[in-house]
Amino acid sequence: MKTILYLIQKEFLQIFRDKMMLPIIFAIPIMQLLVLSYTATFEIKQIELGIADMDQSVTSADLISRFKASPFYIVSVIKPNYQTLEEQMQKGELEQIIYIPTHFEQDLYKGSEAPIQIITDAINGSAASLMSAYSMKIIGNYNKDFLVKEMMMPKEYINIQTEVSFWYNPDLNYKTFMVPGILVLLVTVIGLFLSALNIVKEKEIGTIEQLNVTPIKKYQFIIGKLLPFWLIAMVDFIIGLLLARFVFMVPMLGSVTMVILVAGVYLILVLGMGLFISTISDTQKQSMFISWFFVMIFILLSGLFTPVENMPVWALWLNIVNPIAYFIEFMRLVLLKGSTLAHVYHLILVIAIYAVVMIGLATWRYRKVA
Repeated sequence: MKTILYLIQKEFLQIFRDKMMLPIIFAIPIMQLLVLSYTATFEIKQIELGIADMDQSVTSADLISRFKASPFYIVSVIKPNYQTLEEQMQKGELEQIIYIPTHFEQDLYKGSEAPIQIITDAINGSAASLMSAYSMKIIGNYNKDFLVKEMMMPKEYINIQTEVSFWYNPDLNYKTFMVPGILVLLVTVIGLFLSALNIVKEKEIGTIEQLNVTPIKKYQFIIGKLLPFWLIAMVDFIIGLLLARFVFMVPMLGSVTMVILVAGVYLILVLGMGLFISTISDTQKQSMFISWFFVMIFILLSGLFTPVENMPVWALWLNIVNPIAYFIEFMRLVLLKGSTLAHVYHLILVIAIYAVVMIGLATWRYRKVA
């Protein structure tokens, strides 16, 4: 016990002696959470729209007003000149063009087809599909209202009425979805990188040899190295939860106590992985590159930014060994849906088994060689 306390005290002294370490451990993750939660969004707003109104009629003006009233669009240019708008799109000044042909109003009142062309900058495919869906919805609603207004279609003929209910995130606030995942990402990066640099740093400065000649046991060494970073990462996690609740107003519907307890197990997993990487590395550069390699793959496959279900089959198989994916899913289920232990026990079980395996590997791989 005295040996473990000595190692813990030694680690804390090294951390507090380094003036740059405390800001890295506490200030930077908080700043990243605040910045990323506001900026890491796939919501499409403020779409730069140009409209080529070749008809110049009251009906086309009424349709244009629908786009102006939409919160998703900024109607930048309205011109009876398509070539000018096309040039602006090529320069990146417009993201979408609506082309209203001549005789648009006349064709509508005749009851014949009145085509409208939607041209979208599709460099970003997912954004383009959303922009097209927005514009088609506006035009579709306008078409229905026009037919009812001009009595071309009696209102009673519109039989299908839809009522939309948004559960768990009724305001469709993207931060509510992103903040739990970003919090998992930040504590993972902090825990993994700090622990991955730990043992290899001892190798580089030569102090590992002093520890090797002592009667310290492997498990004591691992506990002494892991516990300080576990406490620091838990403090970071709890601060992140407080920011999520009181700054981003994330509705924590489930058990916060269960979240903190499972976070403690998850951090053992992450720190064990970092210590294992540290034992197989000879320099801090090697340790950093190996850690970054795994972190990048785990983040991209975790479902933080893109749905896991949309990934190819081989990526789904890789996700079986992705600890970040399990904890992000757990966080979102418990905090946003209020899921209970009966709903998430399988995720907790995987995280716990993974933690035991990583700590076992780190303990096994550490060799006391004088």
